[in-house]
Amino acid sequence: MAKLEFFFDCSSPWTYLAFSRIEDVVTRTKAEMVWKPILAGGVFNAVNESVYEARANPHPVKSRYYEKDLKDWARYRGIEIGKPPVFPVRSVDAMRAAIVAQDEGRLPAFARATFESYWGELKDISQPEVLEEICGAVGLDWDEVSERIKSDDVKARLRGNTEELIARGGFGSPTMYVNETDMYFGNDRLLLVEAALLNG
Repeated sequence: MAKLEFFFDCSSPWTYLAFSRIEDVVTRTKAEMVWKPILAGGVFNAVNESVYEARANPHPVKSRYYEKDLKDWARYRGIEIGKPPVFPVRSVDAMRAAIVAQDEGRLPAFARATFESYWGELKDISQPEVLEEICGAVGLDWDEVSERIKSDDVKARLRGNTEELIARGGFGSPTMYVNETDMYFGNDRLLLVEAALLNG
């Protein structure tokens, strides 16, 4: 059985696009799926600081195309991707909550609800009341989750996933690995990921 690792942060629209298709890829290829919540900001700070400069001083021509490209992909996938008023968002609590959701066997549902809340409903996923709403929608107890995301264990695991991605040559979200060493970055690489899983 081929193995697929999916390193992701819900603060990225391109990750939302990849996420919206990744489970179908796994179903078709019968791959083993390994979810790896990360903090994209931690990755950027370590190995991809140029992201911040590009955001601060976007090229107008490239920026117009970026917006079109994102809308085209969202329409193709049938999902809503708007312009959240808070961007970039502080996603650390949401991604720690993803670790808790993973422990409870609810990570895909939690991630989907988080993506939809931020990119579709344009809510600020850094806010406790928004996370409480997301947890309630997927059957997680917010009181318990809010305590666990403060624990050293959950903090360390999210940091560990982020550091693991950096150590393995990753530089953003989504990053995928097929069978440990074959790395792919970005929503538009899913066709190659699926081919690699089928041929692996």
